[in-house]
Amino acid sequence: MKDIPLLLPLIPDDPLMPLDTVQGFRVRPGFFEINGATSLPGAVNFTVHSHAASSCELLLYKREASEPYAVLRFPENYRIGNVYSMLVFGLDIGEFEYAYRLDGPRDPKKGLLFDKTKPLLDPYAKAVTGQSVWGSKPLPGSSYHARVVKNNFDWGNARQPLLPMQDLVIYELHVRGFTKHSSSQVRHPGTFAGLMEKIPYLKQLGITAVELMPIFEFDETMGKREVNGKTLLDYWGYNSVSFFAPNTSYSSQKEYNYEGHELKSLIKALHKNGIEVILDVVFNHTAEGNEDGPFFSFKGFDNNIYYMLTPDGHYYNFSGCGNTLNCNHPIVQQMILECLRYWVTVYRVDGFRFDLASILGRNEDGSPMNKPPLLQTLAFDPILGNVKLIAEAWDAGGLYQVGNFPSWKRWAEWNGKYRDDLRSFLKGDYWMAPEAAKRITGSPDLYTGQYRGYNSSINFITCHDGFTLCDLYSYNQKHNEANGWDNTDGTDDNRSWNCGCEGPTSAPAVCALRKRLIKNACAVLMCSRGTPMFLAGDEFGNSSMGNNNPYCQDNEISWINWKDLDANRELFNFFRFMIRFRKKHVSIRGGRGPCSFGFPFISLHTAVPFDSGITPDTKAMGVMYASQGERPDTDDIVYLGVNVYWEDITIQLPKLPPPYGWYLAANTAADTEDSCVAWNPKEMVYIANTFVLGLRSAAVFTACKRQELLPDQ
Repeated sequence: MKDIPLLLPLIPDDPLMPLDTVQGFRVRPGFFEINGATSLPGAVNFTVHSHAASSCELLLYKREASEPYAVLRFPENYRIGNVYSMLVFGLDIGEFEYAYRLDGPRDPKKGLLFDKTKPLLDPYAKAVTGQSVWGSKPLPGSSYHARVVKNNFDWGNARQPLLPMQDLVIYELHVRGFTKHSSSQVRHPGTFAGLMEKIPYLKQLGITAVELMPIFEFDETMGKREVNGKTLLDYWGYNSVSFFAPNTSYSSQKEYNYEGHELKSLIKALHKNGIEVILDVVFNHTAEGNEDGPFFSFKGFDNNIYYMLTPDGHYYNFSGCGNTLNCNHPIVQQMILECLRYWVTVYRVDGFRFDLASILGRNEDGSPMNKPPLLQTLAFDPILGNVKLIAEAWDAGGLYQVGNFPSWKRWAEWNGKYRDDLRSFLKGDYWMAPEAAKRITGSPDLYTGQYRGYNSSINFITCHDGFTLCDLYSYNQKHNEANGWDNTDGTDDNRSWNCGCEGPTSAPAVCALRKRLIKNACAVLMCSRGTPMFLAGDEFGNSSMGNNNPYCQDNEISWINWKDLDANRELFNFFRFMIRFRKKHVSIRGGRGPCSFGFPFISLHTAVPFDSGITPDTKAMGVMYASQGERPDTDDIVYLGVNVYWEDITIQLPKLPPPYGWYLAANTAADTEDSCVAWNPKEMVYIANTFVLGLRSAAVFTACKRQELLPDQ
């Protein structure tokens, strides 16, 4: 399949002919609207722009060489406005890498840092060289280069799942950490291919979307250090080098000039299995850091455009990582939009989660904007029309916008209040019941007006940042000593409980209680209005050994230990059941028309039916969902009961019209796995209107016609 440039209408039908010669290379003015480097028949188009540069040079390198074999200065007539564009004929894209050098004014107080001696990575690079071996620091004096990538992956007639937000069950994972542990037993551990080998597992679990922690090219060696004999890296990847290029060290093999092929194969396979792909993207800062950081790309093109600068030329640091991308400058807006469009059209990505997204709504002076143009542009862009846009609605500068993020009925949010309120409530803070009731029912106090109701709430109790679900009920305090910062890093607001013993224990009562609390969290999450998300490994009790900030731990602290799957098969089966239960019951996910019983779509209950007066003294509460079923002639009624108190509590279930009765689908207080969930509806236990909610437990009921569930005679 022939390479296809992104903007075909700009290319004439007749073959293009050289017009000039530069350093022995035949050239002509290029296509100024196609940013980056693009392979065309017989030539390569190089386009780059800088607002303040006075000249630009194209550097060509032999593969993996440190010095260029050719330096081509763009002729003056190869510049229109602030854009340099040149077609270079006779190049074999498999034989060279490229970079740029720009000259211009140098005045640090004005944010101008031009240096004609510095090779610069193309901001639109589709593949980055110089760090393709994981953890291997580039040699001193080396620089990042880019490669020209063939855009010839055959998607065939593959279609994206295009699932409604309420039908997603999001599974957050780290590509390397998911399969790097030897227990994963994959052929290509720690890679896109390794993750592809685990698709049958993901299907068995039942999730419908994976949210991949950063996969853009990043510098994991930034801050590389030794602590207690272990090498620490920037493992998580929130340290972008290039926004258009996949991390080459996540590929199982060298992909010279077809970088991204393995990732595309992964996405195609996930889609074939009905699983969407959401990328965790980092547009709030780059790996260039502050004044003391490296100088390899944006600083050399237009430092005072790409970064937020103080009046004296220093870097604002709303990201906590040294610099802040100037997202609402028109040039940066254009780059981010083109980037997202690229990942959607070329990689078929289904959605994006924006790290520290509140930064995307800050003005160039750092102040919050009422209608940030970037966020509005992304909300209404036609290419992104079916894409999930998910905001982490806060930043490191103190801006917290959960329930107040500029949305235009397009943006969803990581609901940090759901996480905090449910963590407190489920560990036994029963006085949080009024807040917990709001979160479970879709946070109606937060998501009105500009939002799309509960579809704007991404509900989560755990994510990469903080304790795993196992650790949430195993530790009272963080244990981040392995990070080398004397346990000062990571949040102290964990809202966790160790169940009476700090860390691992063999005490049967403690282990049983921890398992029950994990099941409670799963049951509540899967029975909450909104979109559930949980961290990979939570479904079988994976632990990070009490480290709630393992950003630098490329080892057993962060890697998924698949032996836990066998050890905690009961937890895994409970997660599977609750995910399947959620999928089966439309009333939980959002409902259809009203049910025939006359029940409201959502109702709250104390121990007494339809007593919605949940107060800080309420120790057990119920949430009932009622709607028309999947078919118009059916009803779908689900009741979630939660008791976070340390004693049993008797509740009364709402009275149902005959021939309906309540049946117990799941009960975390059950003694055995078989009695905990009912995989076969005919195994569900009929419940009269009274039920004893065991101490610190959750139970899920569904209304069914009694004669339909009578055991076979």
